[in-house]
Amino acid sequence: MADNNSKSDGGFAAMMPWLDDFRQMVEKYKLPNVDIAALVEWQRKDMEALVEANRKANDGIRALIERRNEILGETFAEWQAAVQNLAGNMTGTDALSKQTDIARQGVEKAVANFRELTQLEMQAHTDAWKIVQERMQDNMANLQKLLQPK
Repeated sequence: MADNNSKSDGGFAAMMPWLDDFRQMVEKYKLPNVDIAALVEWQRKDMEALVEANRKANDGIRALIERRNEILGETFAEWQAAVQNLAGNMTGTDALSKQTDIARQGVEKAVANFRELTQLEMQAHTDAWKIVQERMQDNMANLQKLLQPK
């Protein structure tokens, strides 16, 4: 019986051997009105939701890291170009004006990049939490059904 479930549930029975132990305990003590299959399915769905939430969080953090690395590469290239431009024949007021302009642009870009990275992080958290929240709502609905008199 456990072998059939492990094949049909995508391998979650192998990841959660305690579910089979729980099933055996309930069968051994013959607890009345306990739907073992429903309990196992409930826990399997919880685990699937956690796996999916972790996958979403991992994907979001990976995207955040990739974008941060892109931003760093772009920033270093821009700094290198700015230093080369300043190393030219500018002197006095022109050089100071140019340095001030470059600094202002750098700060504006840093703020925009920080905002973008923050939004990516928030989206990763939101996507992961949404999956957990949906599963919690399903659990509450299932619990309400179980508590209703038959």
